[in-house]
Amino acid sequence: MYCEECQKRPATVHFTQIVNNKKTELHLCEECARHHQEFPFSFNFEPNFSIHKFLAGLLDGAVPVEVPVVEALQCPNCGLTYGQFGQIGRFGCSECYRVFGKGLEPLIRRVQGNDRHTGKVPRRAGGKLSFMREIEKLRAELQEAVRQEAYERAAELRDRIRQLEQEL
Repeated sequence: MYCEECQKRPATVHFTQIVNNKKTELHLCEECARHHQEFPFSFNFEPNFSIHKFLAGLLDGAVPVEVPVVEALQCPNCGLTYGQFGQIGRFGCSECYRVFGKGLEPLIRRVQGNDRHTGKVPRRAGGKLSFMREIEKLRAELQEAVRQEAYERAAELRDRIRQLEQEL
């Protein structure tokens, strides 16, 4: 697809606007997009999206309180520091995950909303995992029931957990 304005270069910027359920699309090359006046925002072009730059950007301005201790660390295997990781957005080796582990937890929580994956699992492949998640949820409910001294509810939950564990 060529630029709708100059008809010379490939369209690499695609602008879609939806107003009152009416969709308008505009396909431009980078050069024409830089000079186009209709966009409600300014463009900052980079050749490709980089997940490394994205992660590095998440570290800017949102560094948790415990991270300064981590920033002083350096990977003994590749020599990368946490500060360098913040600049380039990727690790130098697999050992970096272990070395900078404490500093990663707040970052993962910020990106994912949690530090554990709780996404969807395909039904065919996730039978055992769905049982495990159900048991985990019931155990949390059981602890809450015991804390509230709702022992009848706790007994029901305990029996349900045992039943699921036998099925598993």
